[in-house]
Amino acid sequence: MTDTLQKFMFEHAGVRGEMVELNDTWQQTLARHTYPRAVQTILGELMAASALLTANLKFNGTMIMQIHGDGPVKLLVVECDAELKMRATAKLSEHADIAEDATLSDLIHAHGQGRFVITLDPNDKMPGQQAYQGIVPLDGDSIATVIENYMQRSEQLDTKLWLAADAQVSRGMLLQKLPKTGGAEAQVEDETEAWNHAVMLGDTLKQEELLSTDIATLMHRLFWEETLRVFDPLHPQFQCNCTREKVGNMLKMLGEEEVRTAITELGKLDINCDFCGKHYGFDPVDCAQLFVAPTVAEGTQAPAEIKH
Repeated sequence: MTDTLQKFMFEHAGVRGEMVELNDTWQQTLARHTYPRAVQTILGELMAASALLTANLKFNGTMIMQIHGDGPVKLLVVECDAELKMRATAKLSEHADIAEDATLSDLIHAHGQGRFVITLDPNDKMPGQQAYQGIVPLDGDSIATVIENYMQRSEQLDTKLWLAADAQVSRGMLLQKLPKTGGAEAQVEDETEAWNHAVMLGDTLKQEELLSTDIATLMHRLFWEETLRVFDPLHPQFQCNCTREKVGNMLKMLGEEEVRTAITELGKLDINCDFCGKHYGFDPVDCAQLFVAPTVAEGTQAPAEIKH
């Protein structure tokens, strides 16, 4: 089944919306990992939220959402690029015992030290340009609330999210109040009233209904009295961009001494991608080659030193 993200806009109100349904993308994510049910839920919700927010970005790059936890779940990561190509993973504490009904706080904010990080990494960065990164404490008892609070504080955008995930599907809906365009005080009051009305309609949506109902049916049920402008659907998909070169660069960041020590102890390094499970093997020769300085090709001259 083709995954779908549907954008829409209220014709007579400054409100835009999106709905997303991840079937294949979510199944490909779960096929490579065995997560407890409670972890499946929060990772699936984060994946739906990532698709919804990325679809609103007007830049050529990747949004990376990370939740750093201080409980049995140490890290949640979802990456989504401008074409809605996605990948996701979770890292758990060793021997973590996670109850099926564990809450978000139980999993990642047990000691009040959890952090939520959003990174925007453009593909066309200028030399020396760094990716934009926002880091905030976890504020909320659900993935939806954490992101709503982030958007209000960091982007000054009123945003509401409804998210749900199980072992079969990850789904979500976003409503966002468009920035004010100026005008009389009455117009501002009208915009606020329209936003509150849209959120009230959204709040009638229950998680069970979100999980079991397709996008077209949900839009009709929720907004049948509203005039909506509906755009062409987009289609998220799973894609991992891991390469042997990237894994090699990661090893180089560890340092030659640490890699040499690991090779001496293990004989070789076996590394599996956390996102797709692809295996990369590095033997002693491979690891030594990582730290060989580039040489000037035979028959050519090195560039002369430039003095000013």
